[in-house]
Amino acid sequence: MGCPANGSRHSMALVAETVAGTTPATPVFTPIRQTGTTLALTKETIQSQELRPDRQIADMRHGNKQVGGDINCELSYGGAFDTMLEAVLCGTWEVDTPTAGTDELKAGVVRRPFTIERHFADIGQYLRYKGCEFNTWNLTVSPNAIITSNFGLIGRSMDAPAQTAIAGATYDPGTTSSPFDSFSGTIEEGGSAIAIITELSLTLENGLSALFTVGSDTAACLSIARSNLSGSVTAWFESEALYEKFLNETESSLEFTLSDGTNAYAFTLPRIKYNSGQPDVSGEGEVTISLDIMALFDETEESQIVITKGAA
Repeated sequence: MGCPANGSRHSMALVAETVAGTTPATPVFTPIRQTGTTLALTKETIQSQELRPDRQIADMRHGNKQVGGDINCELSYGGAFDTMLEAVLCGTWEVDTPTAGTDELKAGVVRRPFTIERHFADIGQYLRYKGCEFNTWNLTVSPNAIITSNFGLIGRSMDAPAQTAIAGATYDPGTTSSPFDSFSGTIEEGGSAIAIITELSLTLENGLSALFTVGSDTAACLSIARSNLSGSVTAWFESEALYEKFLNETESSLEFTLSDGTNAYAFTLPRIKYNSGQPDVSGEGEVTISLDIMALFDETEESQIVITKGAA
């Protein structure tokens, strides 16, 4: 009996598809830096409703197949993260003309399918998922911590497991930059620096769903809904300023930068509203206030979020 696969030998990579659900003939894969994944093929089941005198279930069949799951990461600069952020925002990195040497990304309508490959090196096993689109993105910034991120995918199909790489496939070397941490960035709220925020999280949802037709157990296509960006900030309750913005439905903005000391991503939410907030007390320690936020379309930026990348 052999030994099981170990997570320490697991790797992931992606390649863009020209035709959704079809891996390029000679793919050039980009490694995905990850801490774990739940990406897998699942099947619905169809159970027979036949009635029998012995009360037993006569049969069960496999139904529609669907690819889905998450990729967990420690966010760092460049490489596959540029590709995944571009895909989940349905936008395109463009030169930021006001600021030399930087590129910016905004939410858009461009759909990008990928083949995602998982490799279990210790048992020589490859799993490949096709027609994958990035459906969700989560970002968490906490004190004294590496910045964590999560990308959710929905795909169309999966190849049969293989023990070899795709013929003609090549692999980029990938990036080795340090992951971002919560010490090296800045945060501004309403255009002013703010030092009282103790946690920040963002969640982007595209509302992707698989659509099926008669005659096939794999998704014919994926539908997409609106770009929905929400999140929360937790801050020390040292004044009523943030709380009043919730009470009075006052629009604001949020900007923060994540840096590795050399390069950085700057995130701007130019128009937000706080839709909840309360200074709960659970003990004798410091009081914090947690406020949920909703990012709204900004006419000037033509997006509810702008990500800028460049030198720190």
